Amino acid sequence: MVLLHMKRSDLDQFLFETTVNSTVDETTRQMAEVHNLRHRIERLKAEGEELAKHGPAKRPDQQGIDKYQETPVEKGPHYSEDPTGRRTGNACDPEVAKVLVKTLEEAVAVAHKDQVAKKVPLTLKALQEAVDNVRGAVMICYPMGLPEWDPVRLGLEGSEDLAGTSYAADELPTDVATLWFAGKQMAPEKKLSDYLGRHEKTKAVVKLQKKGQGAPAREPVVDQETQKAMMAFYYKKQEEQKALAEDDDDSYANSSWANPKSLKSHFAGVQSVRLPK
Repeated sequence: MVLLHMKRSDLDQFLFETTVNSTVDETTRQMAEVHNLRHRIERLKAEGEELAKHGPAKRPDQQGIDKYQETPVEKGPHYSEDPTGRRTGNACDPEVAKVLVKTLEEAVAVAHKDQVAKKVPLTLKALQEAVDNVRGAVMICYPMGLPEWDPVRLGLEGSEDLAGTSYAADELPTDVATLWFAGKQMAPEKKLSDYLGRHEKTKAVVKLQKKGQGAPAREPVVDQETQKAMMAFYYKKQEEQKALAEDDDDSYANSSWANPKSLKSHFAGVQSVRLPK
């Protein structure tokens, strides 16, 4: 199996396994789905933690900090006011909430960028299972279900509207996704073998990009850790050169070996006299 390292940035990357006989179009769509599901899980964690602490979301037209509401606020046994005013404050039992938080953390671990360092390729199946686990934990916390406008429910259903949000740039629709390798866009109708060769053990860094956005940024010649080490080395050398430059270049003239009359003084038994300090 060929191993593709999709890297849009240091924080946005994952490994994907396929075969060199796959078409570029098929691979691009599959990788875009993995990319989108990874980010969906990240959003689920952010909203799911708020759900665990402050309960279901209020209707969009009723959002506001509870203590400033004109009508009395219904408070359940585990009420915890949402300082943003987006959620009702009626959280589930704290012990059950811990299960939800743990499940969210496990889901993010499956999709995390650290899987690259661990050499673990991502699959749609594993990511979808992580989402299903979160769904189960939410049902345990809120068996009555979440309102249709709750971000967690929308995330679980895959029906979020990200337009105008900070998450909009994360989404990469499969029908406008393109795949790039070595600074060039890969033609959808071709096979991966046309670019990577026929060896199934090939590893390659590729990039996903929206159609029409032009070429993605190239990878730096050296990685971040190597660059830090190089900068530290050159800084040390610069400081050494600076120290040498500040040293008196004529200081050697005061040394006995630099005295042109030292040989004569030696045979004459006359040496320089050092005054006591």
